[in-house]
Amino acid sequence: METIKVCYIQTNLHWEDIDKNLEMFTDKLDAISNDVDLLILPEMFSTGFSMAPEKWSETEEGKALTWMKEAALAKGCVVTGSVIIQENENYFNRLFWVQPDQTYQSYDKRHLFTFAGEDAHYTSGTERLIVDLKGFKIMPLICYDLRFPVWSRNDVNYDLAIYVANWPERRSYYWKQLLIARAIENQAYVIGVNRVGDDGNDIYHSGDSVCLDPLGGMVYSSKPGIEEVACFEIEKKVIQTVREKFNFLNDQDSFQII
Repeated sequence: METIKVCYIQTNLHWEDIDKNLEMFTDKLDAISNDVDLLILPEMFSTGFSMAPEKWSETEEGKALTWMKEAALAKGCVVTGSVIIQENENYFNRLFWVQPDQTYQSYDKRHLFTFAGEDAHYTSGTERLIVDLKGFKIMPLICYDLRFPVWSRNDVNYDLAIYVANWPERRSYYWKQLLIARAIENQAYVIGVNRVGDDGNDIYHSGDSVCLDPLGGMVYSSKPGIEEVACFEIEKKVIQTVREKFNFLNDQDSFQII
């Protein structure tokens, strides 16, 4: 039976303080005693959702990715989450998928949150990332991507979509409903990992991190506003059963994103 053991970290973040955040996540990782295949961190986990990339960006040789490599090696699992990266003259909200052998892949956030001015500071990505883990095909995405079903569309037969986020509590209703919609329409597991607490702009985040099954049913849900390291398993056979019984993906429209 194909399963993966997932842990995610729903936590407050130290505003624009890379060292404190990495120290905090190290402490939380040290407390995980069970085996893990995949560890998921929130969006911009090393800084919070900062619009000052010129001050807080790093290169891929910086502290955040180095820490992710060390964490992946120490825990023997994949570690994923997004950080602020500078590449040439551009800044990216870049998610890394880091494996225990220190190799990694990346995804740059496609949909920049214009409502907060993210598009004025960061460069948008153009390519989706599809990765494999223990027989699961996984597509990791970032926060505002959740609002755009075409980008999340399951035309590659993925088994799990992941959304790492800094999604404010004032719009938590939409977070919850859109995660359910993405699971149902794509007949895939969906995991949404959000932070809690106030950021540097006094915007409160309630977390509401969750794992949903391919029918939109609850696998695991974190209580709002509470820091938690949540661990659970997901099973490949659940996806196969749903798609065999309700063969809806074969009926989806064919088109290209340009």
